[in-house]
Amino acid sequence: MLQSVEQRIERVINNLLPATALEGKFGSPKNLYERLAHYQTPGISIAVINDFEIEWARGFGVCQAGTTREVTPDTLFQAASISKPVFALAVMRLAQEGRLSLDEDVNTYLTSWRVPAIGNACAPWAIGNWEPRVTLRQLLSHTAGLTVHGFPGYQTSAPLPTTVQVLNGEPPANTDKVEVNIIPGLHYRYSGGGTTVAQQVLVDLLKQPFPEIMRELVLDPLGMTNSTYQQPLPNDWSARAATAHPFSGIPLEGKHHVYPEMAAAGLWTTASDLAKLGVELLRVLRGLPRSVWSKQTVEEMLRPQQTEQTQGANESFVGLGNGLFVGLGLFAGGGIGDGFYFFHSGRNEGFVSLMRVYAHIGKGAVVMLNSNEIEPMQEVMRAIALEYDWPDVFPPEKTIITLSQAESYSGLYLTKSGLQFKVVSQDGNLFVECGQQPPLQFFPTSELEFFAKAVNTSISFEKDHTGNITAMTLTQAGVTSLRQQADKQIRAERQK
Repeated sequence: MLQSVEQRIERVINNLLPATALEGKFGSPKNLYERLAHYQTPGISIAVINDFEIEWARGFGVCQAGTTREVTPDTLFQAASISKPVFALAVMRLAQEGRLSLDEDVNTYLTSWRVPAIGNACAPWAIGNWEPRVTLRQLLSHTAGLTVHGFPGYQTSAPLPTTVQVLNGEPPANTDKVEVNIIPGLHYRYSGGGTTVAQQVLVDLLKQPFPEIMRELVLDPLGMTNSTYQQPLPNDWSARAATAHPFSGIPLEGKHHVYPEMAAAGLWTTASDLAKLGVELLRVLRGLPRSVWSKQTVEEMLRPQQTEQTQGANESFVGLGNGLFVGLGLFAGGGIGDGFYFFHSGRNEGFVSLMRVYAHIGKGAVVMLNSNEIEPMQEVMRAIALEYDWPDVFPPEKTIITLSQAESYSGLYLTKSGLQFKVVSQDGNLFVECGQQPPLQFFPTSELEFFAKAVNTSISFEKDHTGNITAMTLTQAGVTSLRQQADKQIRAERQK
């Protein structure tokens, strides 16, 4: 068994698949160390979950560029936004124990700060202030309508704000005031500011320092002994920490930033500790003996909390849409079968991380880097996915059909601006000519939908009530939002 795991590790680190400019196509396999050097990333920590257990955890590279201290499974990295799902477990435990309600107005619990009312100074005819009602459910699902997307952190030598100063946007805080500026409960909009409000809820409710709350409620029960929310990081922990490298492999001055917004971005941890969290959720969902959280609680975390507007809602690490949804502290996708997974990622100054776990088949991984580079993290995830046969990671091959009447699409298509496309059929195959470009072949997946293998372009046709082709729409580089759809699609009418 040990030899088999070692062989799997070797295959993973020698089979990184770089992305190319073509959708669904990857470059030749690369070695992990080669890719770290290419992206000027000193070190990486990886933990792999298989068969509902942590199968292996390894560190590769060094903790700081220009030094020899190697990354090990116990090397600390900043989890950045993965701090949020760990924090969400604390909130869910309190809710499970009846010590708070996910659907109560958080101003009921807050004593040192309140979600501010919105005045009508600019509308003197209005009566009074509008006081938005915000709940923990909304805060954990980023639907509370609160501002402040994320936090840049503070240099180790800089004065640090209190949480209340962060929420009020008061010096020495380096971010704006956290406030509601859209109606809560209607739309997803990622807000680290909202997570910081939830942090203050727990502190006001439990009357304890936040790191102690997290240690008691989450870290100790999960055996996450190499994890802490303490900010700044205590000296006895600093000796085990990786250094941040935000640009070109250059160590950050002071080695890392400090994040007093602890629930949103302040967790120091290891890939294997985060994998312990993943395994715990897997075991609970499977009905195995648990530490704290009930199956009902975990299922609630993985239930869609808001579905009115996810298309086009972008966060720095994930864009919702394509079957993805936001739960309570976690994101999820992949349908309801073996492909269903939950995930979160994070980015602090000089650190990036990603956790992805398949809920029903007991597989997953955590990857943490001490640089700002996203691509090597994705390449490692693809290598793990290939080795462990994760579902639906790679785009499926499109099924090409045979056209019965390819010639019926032939003709000249013109846009309103005068752009001209010539569609020709040859031996049952369809080609499009545009300007001075040579004919480009398109392959049918249905009678009206076609794609090109050579470039990231697709076309679709429209028919009238008699079945005649009347128009063609050309789409390039995918569609990621309604605005971009209008930008990237070209509709041409068939010339009569």
